[in-house]
Amino acid sequence: MEKDVMTTSTATTLANVVASPPSGRPKAMVFDHHEYAASVILRGRPVPWDNATAYAAFFAQAQGLLRPDVALLDLDRLYGHLTAGNTRLETGMAARSRTGFALRTLLGDEDLNRAVLDFVTVFAKTARQPVVLRIPSPMMWLTDTHHFSGADDTSALDADNAENASMYVSDWLRAFAGLPVAGLLLDNRTSAGASRGVHVPLETYTPIANLAGNYRWTLGQLDDDQARLHGDAAVGAYIPAGFWLGSDAELPAGDFYLGEIPSAASPEGVLARLETLG
Repeated sequence: MEKDVMTTSTATTLANVVASPPSGRPKAMVFDHHEYAASVILRGRPVPWDNATAYAAFFAQAQGLLRPDVALLDLDRLYGHLTAGNTRLETGMAARSRTGFALRTLLGDEDLNRAVLDFVTVFAKTARQPVVLRIPSPMMWLTDTHHFSGADDTSALDADNAENASMYVSDWLRAFAGLPVAGLLLDNRTSAGASRGVHVPLETYTPIANLAGNYRWTLGQLDDDQARLHGDAAVGAYIPAGFWLGSDAELPAGDFYLGEIPSAASPEGVLARLETLG
C-alpha cells in the first residue's frame, strides 16, 4: 500500500466555496441536476456515460443554465452504469461471505477502476467550476453490496464494519490524488422506501478524513436532515423538491444549500426559482 503524499491538487476547496460563493449568490449552491438535465437537454437520448468527453459537454451545458457554485459528479451513478450486467464482477464479489469482501472486491477491480479514473480525469480537467465528488458513505456502500455475501439482512452491520469499509474506500480514493478535486461528499441519506440503518457519524471515517486532509479536499457527509463538513461549522440545508415545482415550499435555514432538481420541473419555473436564490 502506498503512503499518502501531500498534494496541491486544487487551489480551491469546497469550504472556500461555501465561505465565498464564486457565483456571487449570498449562499453557495450545490446542485444535483442530473435527472433534470437528462430530461431537458437529452430529451430521451441516453446519458453518454461511455464517452467522457460527451458527458462533460452535456454536464457543462446544464452548468451554464443553472450556475451552481461547484461541479458535482455522482460516482454512484457512474458505477451503476459501469457495473450493470457485469457477471464477472458479481461472481467475484460473491466469492466470499466475509463482511466487506464484496465492497473490497468492487473497489479493487482493475478494469473498473481504470474506466472510472479515465472518466473522472476528463470531467475534472474540463470542468469550469470546482469539482466535488459524491460517493456513497462507507456504511451505505457496505449495505448496498452486503447481499453478495449471501446475507440479505443488514441489521447486523455496525459502526465497526463501517470503519473497516472506510479503509477500502480510502485506498480506492488514492487514485484521484492528482486531480483538481475541491471536495468529497459521502452520501449517507436513507434511500426512498428503505428502513433507516445504523447512523454512522462522519468522525467514524478516520482513514478517509486523513486522506482528504492530505489531499486538501473538503470532506463532508450528507445525512437525512442536513449536510456537514468535517472540521467546519458550516451546515448545508436541502432545497425541497417542491421549491423547483412551483409550490410555496420555504427554504430551511442553512449556511449553504444542496438541491436535486426534479426531472418534472419546467425550465421556466427553474429559472424563476434561481432568480429568488440571488
